[in-house]
Amino acid sequence: MIEDDAALARSIATLLRAGGHAVDHCTGGEEALTLVSGEPYAVVILDVGLPGIDGFTVLERLRRRGDRVPVLMLTARDGLDDRVRGLDLGADDYLRKPFDPEELEARVRALGRRRGGDPVPVVTIGALTLNRSTGQADVAGRPLALRRREWAVLDALATRAGQVVPRELLLAEVFGYDEPVGPNAIEVHVTRLRSKLGSAGPQIRTIRGVGYLIDAG
Repeated sequence: MIEDDAALARSIATLLRAGGHAVDHCTGGEEALTLVSGEPYAVVILDVGLPGIDGFTVLERLRRRGDRVPVLMLTARDGLDDRVRGLDLGADDYLRKPFDPEELEARVRALGRRRGGDPVPVVTIGALTLNRSTGQADVAGRPLALRRREWAVLDALATRAGQVVPRELLLAEVFGYDEPVGPNAIEVHVTRLRSKLGSAGPQIRTIRGVGYLIDAG
């Protein structure tokens, strides 16, 4: 998230983290370009009115260097010309301030699914059903009570079912870059997930020295 309004940035980060997202935040365009080049972000939330280089310039530079990360632009401007300019530069979506928090969260989820190559909000693996729009999961009709980081780990694995997901990628998707992370943080969440999925759910396998894999069903 690139937003220089501290109060708004805090509220957006709180909202998205409560929904299971890891959120990194910066306030300037140059810092944003450095951050985005170093992490496999699912979505970039980009304010137009930034100090230094503005959001349009950030977007233009991202696209010029070949970065296709989905970008949701935020603006206090309501002119059609600005919206057209952002979309023509490669923005994937546009939201005008003030906005409804639920709408922002829904747009972020939709863009995140697009980044993963699967726009369908419901993922089914055997008896496991994962609704990425509502943040709910169940096994054979039994709702799973998941903490937000457990959800984030399960979502990352389930959307790549049958593939080995490197531990480093899980860390990047579950934790923000400035959050303290213990050496066994991912292992703890995976252990809890295995317990909650039980024998009816798909198995999460440890690929030693690499990461984790959830059975494709």
